[in-house]
Amino acid sequence: MQYKNSRFSLLLTMFLLFLATGFVIRLMLLLTSLPVVDISLFQLIKIFGVGLFYDTIAASYYFIPLVIYFIMMPSKLFNTTIHRYFLYALLFITSYMMLFNGVSEWFFWEEFGKRFNFIAVDYLVYTHEVIHNILESYPIPLILSTIAVINAVLFFFLFHRSNIIASVNIQQSHLRKRVKTGSVFLMIPLLAFMLLHKQSLADISSNSYNNELAKNGLYSLFSAFRHNTLEYTEFYKTDTIQNVMSNLERFEHFNDTHLKQIQSDGNEEHYNIMLIMVESLSAKYMGIYGNTEGLTPNLDRLAQESVFFDNLYATGTRTVRGMEAVTLSIPPTPGRSIVKRPDNHNMFSSGFVFRDKGYDTNFIYAGHGYFDNMNDFFSHNGFNVIDRTDFAQNEIHFANVWGVCDEDLFDKALQTSEKSYRNNKPFFNFIMTTSNHRPYTYPDGAIDIPSHTGRSGGVKYTDYAIGKFLQKARTKAWFNNTLFVIVADHNGGSAGKTSLPIWRYKIPLIIYAPDLIAPQTVHKLASQIDVMPTVMALLRFKYESMFYGNNILSENFQERAFIGNYQQLGYVKENRLSILLPNKQTRTYRIENQTLQSADYRLIAPNADDILHAVTYYQSADYFYKNHHRRRPAM
Repeated sequence: MQYKNSRFSLLLTMFLLFLATGFVIRLMLLLTSLPVVDISLFQLIKIFGVGLFYDTIAASYYFIPLVIYFIMMPSKLFNTTIHRYFLYALLFITSYMMLFNGVSEWFFWEEFGKRFNFIAVDYLVYTHEVIHNILESYPIPLILSTIAVINAVLFFFLFHRSNIIASVNIQQSHLRKRVKTGSVFLMIPLLAFMLLHKQSLADISSNSYNNELAKNGLYSLFSAFRHNTLEYTEFYKTDTIQNVMSNLERFEHFNDTHLKQIQSDGNEEHYNIMLIMVESLSAKYMGIYGNTEGLTPNLDRLAQESVFFDNLYATGTRTVRGMEAVTLSIPPTPGRSIVKRPDNHNMFSSGFVFRDKGYDTNFIYAGHGYFDNMNDFFSHNGFNVIDRTDFAQNEIHFANVWGVCDEDLFDKALQTSEKSYRNNKPFFNFIMTTSNHRPYTYPDGAIDIPSHTGRSGGVKYTDYAIGKFLQKARTKAWFNNTLFVIVADHNGGSAGKTSLPIWRYKIPLIIYAPDLIAPQTVHKLASQIDVMPTVMALLRFKYESMFYGNNILSENFQERAFIGNYQQLGYVKENRLSILLPNKQTRTYRIENQTLQSADYRLIAPNADDILHAVTYYQSADYFYKNHHRRRPAM
């Protein structure tokens, strides 16, 4: 088929530019990741070979509108002078967006160590927060201008100097011929849509960085749109539901109505609960774990004066996963968090447990709670919601796009607590911070790290704000009757050589109540889902529970942890990690040489008992959600 001097020669030029851009992006990401990428000639061939394949597929999707436009535009209009200038503008914008995408991928990789994925999908949904976060974090005018200059140079040599557009404009083209030619280009994305699922061909290595490099960011984004929800029974290893429920009853002592009776010695104590969920507080940032940067002096001191759980693991890598784990005490189900799903009202939650005990229950958030569906979730699961819209102007001394600074947030929590105390009501306040989040801005002069300089400043400012908050709380009449629970929502990054880098999931849990509980350090392996059952045990609550979590302090506590991303589901026990993969396969690794910065995985024969536990917990959690069994009992 003859393309020379046809309008489709422009498309071929753009196609080649797309592939060249993809190659440069992949090369730059590779060079910045050399310390963590497995380099060999064979791996490089696979990275760039598979990468070229996915770049070609992505280009075929990207140019669908242009192909249709070239097919439908009659020659009489296509060859006019006005259309020539329009075509210049159209192609300039198209190539600009290709370069813009490359730069965007660079920054996304810097933040997450991955190509575009479901996180990017979420970011497209919450455009206000994301756009303003970008504006506050990066020199956007300079970046956009630089892209424009580079694009202008490319455009000059590819289209203007070669006179290719002028040559095309004098050619006559019949609709039948355009349809035949255009169909070739449209057949590629059609076949890809029908035959390719996710980017499974990019699984070229046990090193997740290599796999990510072999992908194409735009195709990953498109794939994430298609696969943001995964059906457990379709994609993962299963057992009969009868066996699953029988095993769950054996492992967790649930009865045939999926409840377990929580009993304790002595009378219930209705202490106040101030739960602070700290944004991205990885264990690796804290001095008590061995960090030498001095970022968390207040939390380090507090850990020594508290019940400090130093071997606790987050269930996921997103804030909503941490909220889900703590509020619902449930392992992470595949796909999106339950917090973000539409069918998540009236679930069995810690909010309802405390509300039934006579507590004021509040979810207090620094930002706008519509983000990630937080307001809807908490307001329908036992909490009164207080978010940024409830802050008076004189209560906000500093804010960025994610919310008011942590100091203002904690002052609001103090105000809310005082109101409950005056009304003779115990309170359970679930406080979610935001300052330890890009763009890492906070009030000047608060700490010795200038605002807007990076994660270290965000961590240290949050630590400062917590110290200031506790100093104010000590002056309150309710302080001596309050448990302060401090836990992270997730780790401070999700990248790693392996798909589930266990060291990145390690987070602190601190329970501080100097007049109520004696300090101790608890080394048991535990999960985020165990936080609220442990707190309720300290209160000696008696209740019917649907929680998967258990009291870590109990001498009968079975040590294990659940970690996952939106596709892979991990079960950690002793020094083993068993993973349920979305192809109904499983893997078991021995964890060796784990530190706060790395861990070595050695593939071993599947551990049958661990796989049995993993399937039981994850399949039952999915079953309960789908069949409305994890709902609040009728009152």
